[in-house]
Parts: sequence; structure tokens; C-alpha cells
Amino acid sequence: MTRIAIYPGTFDPITLGHVDVVLRGLKLVDHIVIGVAENTAKRPLFDLQTRLDMVKETFAGESRIKAVAFSGLLVELAHEFGAGAILRGLRAASDFEYEFQMATMNRRLDASIETVFVMAREDYTFVSSRFIREIASMGGDVSSLVPRPVLQRLHELHD
Repeated sequence: MTRIAIYPGTFDPITLGHVDVVLRGLKLVDHIVIGVAENTAKRPLFDLQTRLDMVKETFAGESRIKAVAFSGLLVELAHEFGAGAILRGLRAASDFEYEFQMATMNRRLDASIETVFVMAREDYTFVSSRFIREIASMGGDVSSLVPRPVLQRLHELHD
């Protein structure tokens, strides 16, 4: 039986911290579906299609990873792909409360889907999409924190 996990997020933009969680998640499951959330409430810097494209380009050539856009309930996305797990990264204790609430609600919606937490590597605990956007907007160097497709889009935006 193929083990599939959903890795949801806004990915505005995807960072090397996200990439690390996905690659480490592949040690636990056979396939990962990266769900790029529409999430207009966050007023993203990049539109949904651009965020999806950046994720797809980041993982181009990796047959065990698929990226899709979604809106709506995460458990519905899991059902669509036959996923038995939701993969989430934790950077610090401050992430835990929100993630715990989300995991509890998802369990309430479908108890058959497990949430699996992966701790961020130490060198990525400080990395967030918000910090990337802020640093890049002020001309800072984020090249060691984001995949090449993101760096290209950030340069296009801020040059």
C-alpha cells in the first residue's frame, strides 16, 4: 500500500525550510502532495499560480512529489489523493500551539488522517516566508534561504 502525505501551506514563498521538511518527510511516506493554499486572508505577495509554479519548479524531477493548488478543507484534499497523513513542520515552541489546534480540528473532521510533525533543522528554525518577503523587499540577500525559482521571482519583483 502506498503511503501518501499532504504538506499544506501558503508557501509565499516556499523556503529551504519547507524543502527540508518535504525531503525529510519522504523518509516517512512514499509520496507527498504539496497543497498550495489559496488563503486570500493572508494577502499573499505572490498570486496562487506563481506560488504553485515556484513549488513545482523547486521539486522538478522528483517523482514522489506533486504540487497542487487548493482551497477548502485540508481533509478534503487528503481524501482526494488518498492521503493518510498531514505533514507539518515545527520551527519553535511558538509554532506548536497553532499546529496542535489545527491537528486537533483535522482529527475531529477525519480521525483516520494522522498529523505528523517534523522538527525544523536548527539552521532553518529562524526562516519564515514573512521574513524572506521583508528582507527581500529591503534588498537583503536571501539566496541561502530560498530555492532558485523563488530567488528569481523575488529579483523580478524587487529589481
